[in-house]
Amino acid sequence: MPLHPRPGLSIGEFTLVEPLRAGGMATLWRVSHPRQAFPLLAKLPHVGYGEDVSRIVSFEVERMLMPSLSGPHVPRFVASGEVDDQPWIVMEFVSGETLLSLLDASPLPPERVAALGALAALALDDLHRQHVVHLDVKPGNLLVHADAQGRERIVLLDFGLSHHAHLPDLLAEQFRVPMGTAPYIAPEQVLGVRNDPRSDLFALGATLYYLATGETPFGAPTSDSGLKRRFYRAPVPPRALQPGIPRWLQEIILRCLEVDPDARYPTAAQLAFDLQHPEQVALTERAERTRDDGAFDAVKRWLRGFRLDAEELRAKRARDEARPPLIVVAVDLKQGDGALDAALLDVVRRIVETTAHARLACVTVLRTPRIGMETNIDAEGRNRHVKRLVALRHWARPLALPEHRVTYHVLESTDVAQAIIDYARNNAIDHIVMGARGVTGVRRLLGSVSARVVAEANCTTTVVRAARHGSDQEP
Repeated sequence: MPLHPRPGLSIGEFTLVEPLRAGGMATLWRVSHPRQAFPLLAKLPHVGYGEDVSRIVSFEVERMLMPSLSGPHVPRFVASGEVDDQPWIVMEFVSGETLLSLLDASPLPPERVAALGALAALALDDLHRQHVVHLDVKPGNLLVHADAQGRERIVLLDFGLSHHAHLPDLLAEQFRVPMGTAPYIAPEQVLGVRNDPRSDLFALGATLYYLATGETPFGAPTSDSGLKRRFYRAPVPPRALQPGIPRWLQEIILRCLEVDPDARYPTAAQLAFDLQHPEQVALTERAERTRDDGAFDAVKRWLRGFRLDAEELRAKRARDEARPPLIVVAVDLKQGDGALDAALLDVVRRIVETTAHARLACVTVLRTPRIGMETNIDAEGRNRHVKRLVALRHWARPLALPEHRVTYHVLESTDVAQAIIDYARNNAIDHIVMGARGVTGVRRLLGSVSARVVAEANCTTTVVRAARHGSDQEP
C-alpha cells in the first residue's frame, strides 16, 4: 500500500516530526534520529497518479549525487531509501531564507545585489570544483544562511537537474527535452548541453537581473520558441529599467547573460571577484547600454547563438571527462523465471568484472497502451514507475556494485524492443545484455524482442538463455 506520511511515522531509522513545505515535486518534513546531533530534513517526492516521470528520475539524480558533495555550501547528506515504494532522502536542515523571499522587495540596493551575487558565485565555485554543474540556479534554490556571528553564506538546494562529470547523467540518458527553469535556463541548456559550469553563471546573472530590476530578463516562456528567444533578443539593459544601477553592475549582469558561453565569465570565482571589487571591473559597451537592442543588434546576437553547436559544446566540456564503457541489462521483471534471472545475473557479473570501470544501466520497459490513457497507479494504489524502480534495485542487489557504477531506468513505451533500441542509440551504449525464452508459434510469426534488438541495435548484444523456461514473455 502507498505510504501516507504523518507525524510519528518511521522511515528507515528516522521519525517524521512535522511537515515543513509541500512543493510541486516533493514534500519536506522535519525528521528526528536518536544519534544525529544536527537538525534533519527529509524530502519525499510525489509519486501519485499523474506525476511526471522526469520528476521521479530527478529525485534519483539527487539521491545518487548528494553523497558525493561536501562543504559549507550544500546540505550534508545523511541517508536515503524507500519505504512502501515511497523513495526518501534525509539531509541536514539548514536554517535561513531563499532569495525567493526577496523578490517581492526587489529592486534591491545594488550593493546588496552584488553581495548576494558574490556569495552565490562562491558557492557555485565550490560546487564546480567538485565536478558538478547545478543546472537549476534560481532564487528558490539559493538559501541565505547566517552563522552564530551573523556571517552569511549561500547554501545551494535541489540537485535534481544537476550533472556530475564522473557520475551517470540519468536525465540526459532518458530525455531529449530542455531541463531547467524557463526564466533562468542558459541557451546551451535549451540545446541539451548539460556539462558546462558557465550555464550556472547565466542563471545566476538572470537571478541578479531580477533582484536588481524587479523583472526577469527573458520573461517566463512556456514554449520551445519562447525559450529560444534568448538566442536573438538581448534583455533590456538593467539601467534602462532602474537608472540608479551602477555601470559596473550592469556590466557584470549582462556579461553573465551573453548567449555564447565563451563570452561569459570563465569561472564562478572570477565572477565573485568582480562582484566583490566593483572598482576593478573593466567596463565595455555593455555598461553603457540604456535601451533595448534594435533589429541589427538582434541579428548579431542571433548569429552568435546560431554558431552554437550542441555537439561541439558538449565535446569541449567533456574532454577531461573519462567515458567508461556503458553496459545495459534489459530486465523483464514479470517473467518469473528464476533460472533465467540467475543466468542473466551471472553473465552481467562476468562482463562488468572483466571490463575496467564499466558502468551498468539496469533497464526495464513499462508497457503503455497504444490507444487511450492508463493510470500509473496499480490496484494496490502504488505508483507503477516507482514500483519498477524498486524492483530493479532488488534485482541488481546480488551484483554488489558501488552506487556510482549502476543506475536504474524505467522506460515507458508501447513497443518494448524499440524502447531498448532507442535507449542504446541515444546513449552510445557499448553492450546490451538481455534474456530470451523458448520460441512459440506466435513469436515465430511476429518475431521476438531479443531478435529485434540483435538485428537493429547499433552495439554488441548478448542474449542469455536458461536451461529451463518459466515464461514465454520477453523483456
